[in-house]
Amino acid sequence: MINVEIVYAQPLRTICKPLTMREGALIGEALAAVASDEDFRGVDLAGAPVGIFGNLASRDRPLKEGDRIEIYRPLLEEPKLARRMRAGRKASKRGRS
Repeated sequence: MINVEIVYAQPLRTICKPLTMREGALIGEALAAVASDEDFRGVDLAGAPVGIFGNLASRDRPLKEGDRIEIYRPLLEEPKLARRMRAGRKASKRGRS
């Protein structure tokens, strides 16, 4: 048996669920194990991208002891565009005197 955890970060709350899985279990099996958990209600476990410690991973990847499975949310806006918008606002504020 191996110990892993599944993490889903929301803006105001993070869900972190420890699991004990059989050796050789897949990411998809761990996601299925928490599918009926009330904490994960409304989370797109079947379609959301997932990763291990910040690296995208497929659902058929075997798990290792201590893996942290991360479920990723869709971005509200593209990060580079958001930075450009913030920089533009700062520049326009400096231009006003």
